[in-house]
Amino acid sequence: MVTISKKINDAINAQINWEMWSGYLYLSMANNFEAMGHKGIANWFTIQYKEELAHAQIFINYLNSRGGRVLLAPIAAVPTEWATPLEAFKATLEHEQNVTALINNLYALAEEEKDFATRQMLNWFVAEQVEEEDTARTLIDNFTLIGDNGYGIYQLDTELATRTYTDPSPLQNN
Repeated sequence: MVTISKKINDAINAQINWEMWSGYLYLSMANNFEAMGHKGIANWFTIQYKEELAHAQIFINYLNSRGGRVLLAPIAAVPTEWATPLEAFKATLEHEQNVTALINNLYALAEEEKDFATRQMLNWFVAEQVEEEDTARTLIDNFTLIGDNGYGIYQLDTELATRTYTDPSPLQNN
C-alpha cells in the first residue's frame, strides 16, 4: 500500500540521485588530493563520500518504509581536478549550499502535500546541512589563513587525517 504521494516519491528519488552524485563528487575530490600527496585531505573527502552514500540510503529506506518506489537514475559526471585544498573546500561549500536548497525545497513540498512524516524525517537533514555548511566555512577559513604555507598545510592535512566515519544519523536503519 502506497502511503506517500507521487510528488514526494519523485522528489525523494531526485534527492537520492543528488546524494549519490554528492558522494561521487567527494570521492573525486578524495582521489584528486590522494594523487597530490595530501592523504589527510583525501581522508576527509573519503569520509564525506561515505556520509553522502549513507544519506542516500536513508532516503531509500524511508521511501521503502512508506510504500514508495525507489528508481535509481544515472549519476552525472563530476569534476575531477582541484588545484588547491582551498579551491576544493570553496567548491564544497557551494555544493552544500545547493544541497541545503534542495532539502529546503523538499521540506516545503512535504508541507504543501501535508506529508508530516516526510517533514519530520527531513528535520534531521535540515540540521545536518547547517553543520555541513559550517564545517566547509571553517575549513575555508583555515586554508585561507594558512595560504601557501607548506608547514601549515601539512599540519591541517595531518589533522584531517584523524577524521573517522560514524553512522551519520539515527535514521540510518529505519
